[in-house]
Amino acid sequence: MPETAAAGAEPGVLRVLTTKAETRAFYDKIAHVYDLLSEHTESPLKQEGLKLLAAKPGEKVLEIGFGTGHCLVDLAKAAGPSGRVYGIDLSDKMRDLAAANLAKQNLADRSELFCGDAAKLPLPDAGLDAVFMSFTLELFDLPEIPTVLAECRRVLKPGGRLAVVSVSKEGKDSLLVEAYEWTHKHFPNLMDCRPIFARRAIEQAGFEIKTSNIGHMWVPVEIVLARKA
Repeated sequence: MPETAAAGAEPGVLRVLTTKAETRAFYDKIAHVYDLLSEHTESPLKQEGLKLLAAKPGEKVLEIGFGTGHCLVDLAKAAGPSGRVYGIDLSDKMRDLAAANLAKQNLADRSELFCGDAAKLPLPDAGLDAVFMSFTLELFDLPEIPTVLAECRRVLKPGGRLAVVSVSKEGKDSLLVEAYEWTHKHFPNLMDCRPIFARRAIEQAGFEIKTSNIGHMWVPVEIVLARKA
């Protein structure tokens, strides 16, 4: 598969080299150890994204790519008993773990989880106050990123908020980023995501950027808050 695409192409951004079925199988396989593999490094940046999104009591909020559900728990608490939290993820196993985590916190009655593809969200137009996505947008192939963001715009109310946390190509190239991309290119089943230009993609999708920061793990991470005009 080529490294760039006519639709949604960005110079230097790699293509996704795995199928949706392979991605689903991978996350089903690692679901029970996912937190050990990534939660420690990703959690502080996810919390920054949640803080920017600032979900409020009574709001309806969607998380795309919820994984084991820790952010869903935070969103459900913030939305309160009068709010509603939705989640969509490709992996059945992740959905089961997230549902269990919500149930442990007595939050199952204010949440609804779907197993599916964010390129076609199972939600009506203009019904949500906010959408949250962390370490997920960079899993989509280049032609799909505009589609996913268009779906986010479709389901958001006018003025609705979108917060995205994404591994980023912004900033100077480094050996760590080069190693990350080399691993994605040669071993896509082990490194299925890759750095993208998140803010650019969100802006091109018609959102108004409110805040955009660069955080760091061992690679740069964009933390973007945007608004549906």
